[in-house]
Amino acid sequence: MTMTITLRRTSLAVLTLAAAALGSSGVWATDGYFQPGFGARQKALGGAGVADGRDATTTSLNPAGLVHSPNEFSMAISAFSPHRYVEGSDPNPFPGFTPGGRVESDSKLFFIPNMAWSQRVNGGIVDVIGVAMYANGGMNTDYRGVTRDLAAFNCFNPVTFAPVGNQTGVFCNGRSGVNLQQALLSVSFAKEVMPGFSVGVAPILARQQFEAEGLKAFGVGGSTDVSWGGGVKGGIEWAVMPNVRLGVAGTSPIWMQPFEKYSNLFAEQGDFDIPANLQAGVAIDLMPNLTFMADYKHIWYSQVAAINNPSINVLSAPFGADNGPGFGWQDIDVVKFGLEWRASEISTFRAGYSYNTSPIESADVMFNILAPGVVQHHFSAGATYKLTENIDIEVAGIYVPESTVSGSELPFVGNPAHNVKIGMEQFDITVGFKYRLD
Repeated sequence: MTMTITLRRTSLAVLTLAAAALGSSGVWATDGYFQPGFGARQKALGGAGVADGRDATTTSLNPAGLVHSPNEFSMAISAFSPHRYVEGSDPNPFPGFTPGGRVESDSKLFFIPNMAWSQRVNGGIVDVIGVAMYANGGMNTDYRGVTRDLAAFNCFNPVTFAPVGNQTGVFCNGRSGVNLQQALLSVSFAKEVMPGFSVGVAPILARQQFEAEGLKAFGVGGSTDVSWGGGVKGGIEWAVMPNVRLGVAGTSPIWMQPFEKYSNLFAEQGDFDIPANLQAGVAIDLMPNLTFMADYKHIWYSQVAAINNPSINVLSAPFGADNGPGFGWQDIDVVKFGLEWRASEISTFRAGYSYNTSPIESADVMFNILAPGVVQHHFSAGATYKLTENIDIEVAGIYVPESTVSGSELPFVGNPAHNVKIGMEQFDITVGFKYRLD
């Protein structure tokens, strides 16, 4: 009876906090627009650890790893600072559709919550139940209404060629940008089906929110739209040797309601599903208190037409059509490495690195001024300190050095002689705590 009451009270608290956080503002651009990890431990390890579940946050990475988690609740807050910009070549003598010079995106500080809970269930069909709230994002920009050179010549609708806007801003209508937020709530079930071999499954509820501003030239913008959907994550963890574990976890496409208010912008009449991904890795205990992790991840951005369709399609199909223009993002491959040193009963130290191929090619730079998810290298570190028998304090930091992609404006839409460069650099600091419920 006591365990049942504790389970219900804890799950209610977690679900209430998660529901409140679903509406919070967030922005990321790392593995495309997937976070490299969720919670302080995963972030410090560069997102590695699919074969080394140890705490409640593993429900967002590989639910099979929950069999190693104690009864606990964890909560973290990340201060995330992305620095994004677009830089155009000299506008003289031939201006482009986008301005010359460097324009930086504003809104450079975001606070993002992350929560997870796990509870062991004795004598049931599963061994552990977990709940987690986490998020993705990255299509976020906020360019000020910069004054343009020779604006009278280059602020026009790229389809009809009619004059538009107030002749200022990156896309000719003053302040401009987009904001995509994706919040996910999952409930996980894990079972050790035989010694050293566990499986896990986690149905996912997802909420998306999108807003575009200053895109009058493309006939859209100015309002917020929300869509809901769902999918499922599953995984296995297998101890093939006493000091070696393998892990595989995959997430189905998360099928979302279309963005009805942006059916004339996103391909397939506003359809914007969250793409599937697969992560596999190994964890090796080099010593009893020192573990090395190496993971590989693949994200199928090509499954979502609004993300994958080439931007050059604007010359042959209207926005919102099945073959309408998109951001031109390609599937990406990611490698992740992490090292965890459990130095004492009260202190643990971590370091990590991850690298992803860029989803954006030169031909699609013009549209990706709105979504410059070009970063590739991620360096991370962190620690956990056991404050009391029941409470841990965690910290993690990530530095993402600047990456850039350059290309020409699209023919007939812009000026192919006008070169555009987009770039991004990121900083992330996460502070969290764990409360063991035993």
